[in-house]
Amino acid sequence: MAGRKKFFDRLSERFESLDATSRQAGLALLMKERGFFETVFNCIEDGILVIDHELHLRYFNRAAKELLGLPENTSNLRLNQLLPDVDWQQILPEDAGSWNRTTRQELQIFYPELRFLQFYLAPLGNDAGATVILRDVTESRRRATSDLERETVKAVSHLAAGVAHEIGNPLNCLSMNLQLLERGLDDPDEPLAPLEAIRMIRRCESEVERLDSIIHSFLTAIRPGKADFMPVDLRETVFDVLNFMRPEIEARRVSVKCQWDGGSQQISGDAAQLKQAFYNIIRNAVQAMSNGGVLEIFGYSTAEFRVLEFSDSGRGMSPDDLREMFVPFRTTKAGGNGIGTMIIERVCREHGAEFGVVSAEERGTVFQLKFPNGRRRMRMLPGN
Repeated sequence: MAGRKKFFDRLSERFESLDATSRQAGLALLMKERGFFETVFNCIEDGILVIDHELHLRYFNRAAKELLGLPENTSNLRLNQLLPDVDWQQILPEDAGSWNRTTRQELQIFYPELRFLQFYLAPLGNDAGATVILRDVTESRRRATSDLERETVKAVSHLAAGVAHEIGNPLNCLSMNLQLLERGLDDPDEPLAPLEAIRMIRRCESEVERLDSIIHSFLTAIRPGKADFMPVDLRETVFDVLNFMRPEIEARRVSVKCQWDGGSQQISGDAAQLKQAFYNIIRNAVQAMSNGGVLEIFGYSTAEFRVLEFSDSGRGMSPDDLREMFVPFRTTKAGGNGIGTMIIERVCREHGAEFGVVSAEERGTVFQLKFPNGRRRMRMLPGN
């Protein structure tokens, strides 16, 4: 706030030094520029809001007003009243000046009508609040089967092109090592040392495993199979995944801390699909902690949800990375294939779960899953 105050003080001093005619011309220019930007933002279909650290609305465009049913007088209205399902405690730091956490979530709202929204928040920096972007994805959830099939064909084509690119490196490595191995075994003058032959074979085995992982992930993404819903204990499912991943977790020097409240952790779900999602979330977290770290898993129940939070102490994500993390086959990880996040999103949608990500560069990432417990109640907008 101090930086903004100094700016406005300097601006005020500058205006005071101008004569009356220059001040009027300057104000007219500012009003003209404001009108231009108002027109631009009101033409955008996505809702755009600017909020301060106390979540008061400093600006909103026409789309945001329609999506959230904003009243004419918003002076006493805070965004957490309109979007109570957002975990604001995770996003807002205790020190307002250190607000640097970016988040992306999908939300279900009931007012002014039932909608599903993609929620994206990015701090503006310099203690200037944050920008919130709301995208209505209700219609995309209601697409007809034929539309979904067309989208699937596009996605498969996109993924297939990516897989063709991804398998190039391991195939080249396999070819090179097999040629060297063949040459070494056929040369009687310089026979290949047994240890070197073993190293080449192991490199080939490693690349074969990598190929198998890429192809398996691809097939899982495009052929998920029909979900088989039955009672599933989230705690036991998470422990099964952790036990399976124990060698990789220990090799990366990551310690895992689990905390569960006393409530039930049981939901109706497909255990195999949930394990796929948890595996990809935990693997992303572990890989983000290249020099070791802590993965904290917290499970708890609210009146409406069974909630799982996966919090890592890794490198975190930039706003750009977070905005694009669920784009199929796009990844910022070396050796990654971008399919894991697609699987996470698909499993969440299949289970009617809300999911969100909160991250700050060099401060880690929190991935939150909220599974409905069947007792959700419609909320009314709090009165002013």
